[in-house]
Amino acid sequence: MNRRRVQIAVWLLAWAVFASASLAQEQAQKKEPAEKKEESKPAGPQVQDIVINLYNPCGVAVQPKTGHVYIADSGNLRLLRFTPGKGEQAPSIAEAVVGFPKDVYGKGPKYDIGPLGLLFVSDNLLAVGGGGNPDGKEVLWFFDVSQIKDKPIQTDAAKYTAGPIPPGEKTNRGEGNFYALTLAAGAVYVTTNGDDTKGWVARCPIKDGTPGKLEPAIATKPQVEVDAPVGITTSPKGKLVVGQAGEINVPEDSLLTFYDPASGKLELKLETPLYDIVALAYHPKSGTLYALDFAWMAPDKAGLYRLDVTTGEKPSLKVTKVLQLDKPTAMAFTPEGELYITLIGTAKEGDKYTPGKLIRVSGLK
Repeated sequence: MNRRRVQIAVWLLAWAVFASASLAQEQAQKKEPAEKKEESKPAGPQVQDIVINLYNPCGVAVQPKTGHVYIADSGNLRLLRFTPGKGEQAPSIAEAVVGFPKDVYGKGPKYDIGPLGLLFVSDNLLAVGGGGNPDGKEVLWFFDVSQIKDKPIQTDAAKYTAGPIPPGEKTNRGEGNFYALTLAAGAVYVTTNGDDTKGWVARCPIKDGTPGKLEPAIATKPQVEVDAPVGITTSPKGKLVVGQAGEINVPEDSLLTFYDPASGKLELKLETPLYDIVALAYHPKSGTLYALDFAWMAPDKAGLYRLDVTTGEKPSLKVTKVLQLDKPTAMAFTPEGELYITLIGTAKEGDKYTPGKLIRVSGLK
């Protein structure tokens, strides 16, 4: 009996020591809380739908300073302005320019189109590539977006226009479908669709903020032997970078090409495993080049790709798929490195709304 009481006393003493230590540890933790571990962020890029129910969107541009995002809602023959929310201010979307002409592009499938490529030439001057007029009658519009207030403006309110490029010595049928635009060496360069034997990139000089004459400048096909310049951007070194889309029914025939803007001379041509390059853009911080592949004949190949170019005696190109996308058409980076992309999308049976989108991609390097 005494032995039993001793065992119980020892057990109670041990429990008291353990409880006291646990209480002391708990109190210490309350006085000096442990550092909170940062919540792990998802690996890879994050994608967010920003604007939905667009109709064949084909262009996007981010306005300097304001951060407003302009969208060519091409099938609806208008430009939209998306205002990202800040603080307590909610995001908003509104019509900016309406009344663009309409055309139909493609042989199968066919797409209703109006305005195409977008580019801010200065803080407020937005250049818009036309796609709704016949070849030889297409123009570049230039809008002062600071004049857009509570309601949209019409296309005839454009501050300037440049073009058209009618039939002539350089182009047999005239030029049209001004897909993508970039600013280089004091001029706007725009990819066009007209004379398939030449594959023109047109040039519009900008002097003192005023556009000059729009003319064919670089005949790409005679230099690369592949048709259809579509995507275009300017490299950090000031070179014109053109995505030669090739034929829509030929797989993996797109080229990545580099030109001197002053002479129009081809400096580098790289074959790619991509089907139809429609847009190119450099990350503003890392300088990494990205491409959009529409991939007409293989939609499962469409998407956002990273292009790592190595120059030197043996130039090379490494292509990495970043995202699968549904008929991507255009893209534009913000200064912080977020990427806006327009998608035509694919309508599902029974859908009452058009499937076009503007998405935002974060986390790119």
